[in-house]
Amino acid sequence: METPVFLINGFLESGKTTFINETMKEPQFANAGNVLILMCEEGEEEFDEVNLIKRNVSILPVEKLEQLTPDFLKQLDSYYNPNMILVEYNGMWKTEDFLDLSFPDNWAMAQIVTLIDATTYQTYYDNMRSFFAENVKYSDVIVCNRVDESTDKLKIRRSIKPLNRQAQIIYETLDGVDDSEVEEELPFDVNADEIVIEDDDFGLWYLDAMDHPEKYKDKTVKFNGMMFYNDKMPKNCFIPGRMAMNCCAEDLAFIGFMSKVPSGKKTTDYLNRGWYYVTAKVKIEFVREYRGKGPVLYASELTPGHEPDEKIVYFT
Repeated sequence: METPVFLINGFLESGKTTFINETMKEPQFANAGNVLILMCEEGEEEFDEVNLIKRNVSILPVEKLEQLTPDFLKQLDSYYNPNMILVEYNGMWKTEDFLDLSFPDNWAMAQIVTLIDATTYQTYYDNMRSFFAENVKYSDVIVCNRVDESTDKLKIRRSIKPLNRQAQIIYETLDGVDDSEVEEELPFDVNADEIVIEDDDFGLWYLDAMDHPEKYKDKTVKFNGMMFYNDKMPKNCFIPGRMAMNCCAEDLAFIGFMSKVPSGKKTTDYLNRGWYYVTAKVKIEFVREYRGKGPVLYASELTPGHEPDEKIVYFT
């Protein structure tokens, strides 16, 4: 039987300990068996040891990532015989380094949860953006806590989604979960016969179309993008898009939509990495690169485009 490993991530004082304390009080964890918490960072908040002992929870401090060698992890598995493992991770360590660890055969990554303190979000994002990206890009769930009326939820969402489109974002206030919809104010008319996307709006459109592809189903869009294709793609498929900055200058990435050239054409009829105005109808289909269903553009017209004045797409 597999032993699930839950990684609880986030910067110091982001609420990781509180999250674990509250999680372990939930009824579904009453019969979780032996639980091992690896405490890789110690903040002001302390674990509720009285409650945790009642739940067969053991807490083990880990000061350095280098401690987590294969032999050490096997010793933990043998000594504690855990049925579940929670890792209170150090926000200054790379998540990727933890995912690269050699676990005992019966251990399996179950979920990565990242905590963000809304009151300190901007400071960390402005000054430690690469670490912020490390915290969120592998997460399954991102809990943004201490949310109040001054919190710019849309800005937080825009900083996360380019890094991790699949992550579920939860906003928590002092009164509980804020499940109100985060409405994106779009600078184009999604109800127009032909939705025209200006160069400066490509990033917002990309996020919205990936998050809400059904909004664009069977609609016609027109935009300027750089064509990309390679030998591994079908002869009629290409990706029109832009270079985007996810978190910092070292983290540029090409973003775009899986597309198909006009009927009767093939991608080699067009200049790879050339700029084109794309007029296309949007369909919703399964795409391996999306890891699920998403927008697929069926181009009806490709005409010469232009390289935008602002070459890089920004999301915030």
